[in-house]
Amino acid sequence: MLQAARYLLGSPGASGFGSKSTAEEVTAACPDLASLTAIITGATSGIGAETARVLAKRGARVVIPARSVKAAEDMRARILGECPGADVLVLHLDLSSLASVRAFARRFLSLGLPVHLLINNAGKFSHGQLALSEDGVEMTFATNYLGHFLLTKLLLGKMAETAAATGVQGRIVNVSSSVHGWFSGDWADYLQLVTRRKIPYDATQAYAMSKLANVLHTKELAARLQEMGADVTVNCVHPGIVRTRLNRDREGLITDLVFVLLSKLLKTIPQAAATTCYAAVHPRLAGVSGRYLADCNEALPSPAAASRGEAARLWQASEDMISASSSQPDWNF
Repeated sequence: MLQAARYLLGSPGASGFGSKSTAEEVTAACPDLASLTAIITGATSGIGAETARVLAKRGARVVIPARSVKAAEDMRARILGECPGADVLVLHLDLSSLASVRAFARRFLSLGLPVHLLINNAGKFSHGQLALSEDGVEMTFATNYLGHFLLTKLLLGKMAETAAATGVQGRIVNVSSSVHGWFSGDWADYLQLVTRRKIPYDATQAYAMSKLANVLHTKELAARLQEMGADVTVNCVHPGIVRTRLNRDREGLITDLVFVLLSKLLKTIPQAAATTCYAAVHPRLAGVSGRYLADCNEALPSPAAASRGEAARLWQASEDMISASSSQPDWNF
């Protein structure tokens, strides 16, 4: 009850920020990020776009990888309209395609740019029937998790190299969701069964499982970074649920009343981007790794997300998947 009240009131936690804090407010302590290069997936709209806008406003070079280059160019134009001196680079990337992830990494690394921040923000929720990626992976898992797993793996060496050369600690931010706690059961069995159409497809369960994978990835990656001695941290964030128009087709007293009630629990996009920006650049998070954050404060993930054994198991399964042929998705978890 106390936690709910603090959320509704926007009361600040130990960090000094709370649910009502905005991305601009949490980055006010670090107004000049001119030395940083940030790669932000899913930055053509929503939380990712606000994250890109605010970091660019603070001076960071922002790289926007996107499946739609036009949408990314439009976002670049919007940022430049507000910040004419901003340095914004657009590159093609389809996270559901492992080949596209590898092509993006090759292209980016060929530019010789540093990389200080990697914000794995892009997300997908499938409203329809089961769809598989070109690599034979359930599409939500492929986009929300597996593509980001490979992207991080391919850029990690450059991040460690940048941190060593510049003395600026690298940071990786995985955007998850509290919905990760909705998934029950064994993620490996679920992925195998749903891919082979042995069980009905449940879009919500698929989304929750992909977000659980984001948290487990953070846990295992933090441990591996420490073992490597790399000056790079990784943390996971729950941005909150963004305030949107809940029902575009139906109107009426009941719908309006539901919207008014739920709007007290939902966030604006600037508020939803706050925790991502906090994890990416706030001085308080220097040296902090492997944590799960919500409302710009450390929070507890679900019990399923707290197991190092499951995190290591997912890591190995992910290595198997990115190595497997798309024509033979026969993974042994």
